[in-house]
Amino acid sequence: MTMTVAQTKSKVAATNAANGDVRIKSLITLIDTLTVLVAEENVELAKGLPASRLKQVNEKNRLAEIFEQTVAACSVGTTSLNVRDRILREQLMERILKLRIAMDENLVRLRAAIEASNRRIEAVMQAIREQIAVVSPYGASGRVAAGGAVSSATSRSA
Repeated sequence: MTMTVAQTKSKVAATNAANGDVRIKSLITLIDTLTVLVAEENVELAKGLPASRLKQVNEKNRLAEIFEQTVAACSVGTTSLNVRDRILREQLMERILKLRIAMDENLVRLRAAIEASNRRIEAVMQAIREQIAVVSPYGASGRVAAGGAVSSATSRSA
């Protein structure tokens, strides 16, 4: 049984659509996983944990890189995400919106965590400066401070 050109084109189109659907479903799974990781990170950041101590960072970065590569491939035309199935297209758009909301919150929380880390670092540095000022025999000019000189001479017996 031989297929006509029209039947062959129809079968190729159906295969391409099926491959596109698989690609879209895979992308939706990636977005869902990334959204969950970002949401978990947001919860941790809301507790006040420093960003550097979060367990989600490496996996989030890995998945975000895959997502970026997919988006970049679509924008240069090497990959197409044309979705014929309306429901699948709506699911994709819904997931992208959820990811965007989670990422917006993540950005705000990461900025707050960075500011908090900077305040902690500044507080530690200030405490160190104060401690040095109390025990240092030198003034701000680098000369021995008046009245607070510490002797570093050694005694020699002749």
